Amino acid sequence: MQQAPVIQIKALTKIFQTEDIETHALAGIDLHIDSGEFLAIIGPSGSGKTTLLAILGLMDRPTSGELSWRGERMGELDDGALSLLRNQEVGFIFQTFNLIGDLSVEQNVELPLVYRRLPRLERRQRVAAALERVGMAHRARHRPGQLSGGQQQRVAVARALVGEPAILLADEPTGNLDSVNGEGIMELIDELHQAGSTICMVTHNLEFARRARRTVRLADGRIVDEHS
Repeated sequence: MQQAPVIQIKALTKIFQTEDIETHALAGIDLHIDSGEFLAIIGPSGSGKTTLLAILGLMDRPTSGELSWRGERMGELDDGALSLLRNQEVGFIFQTFNLIGDLSVEQNVELPLVYRRLPRLERRQRVAAALERVGMAHRARHRPGQLSGGQQQRVAVARALVGEPAILLADEPTGNLDSVNGEGIMELIDELHQAGSTICMVTHNLEFARRARRTVRLADGRIVDEHS
């Protein structure tokens, strides 16, 4: 029996509406992401990339269409169930790192596990393993403000990994980094994919997008090109 995709969407739309204007951010998207895949989503600003990523990561709901995780329809779940699934199955890597300045590196990485209410010893073991994996174990007691941009993004990757998610969603993960640090993060993402991680990355960088196994191009909320 063929395994269901990690994520599948059909005829997906997203409309943002105010009193004066109706914006069609996504207009009939069909897409699947298989286990172990590395997918890049590209397109100009305003094409719907970040909106699509938010829906894929269960941070937002579509206006219409179908979103399924491993064959289960997400539209049938309430907000609490979606939040639980998101915490257990999705790892997010953001352009702005989203680290908490008052917490240490290890405390930032530990946060998703605290929300899961895992035992303290298990949390510490997972945090240590995640930081070691991204080469940041030696900075565990530092605060984000004491790190370079590249180091902060490595910590953000560790936080995304620590919960052993089904998929890593990366929104412009190199956007705030110089070319050297950006290349370092992409090498890390390549290593994670080669080790079996499923990755969906939004990027403006076409060179980095070519490192994915499949690329989807969006324009005006629609898929206009797709190639492997």
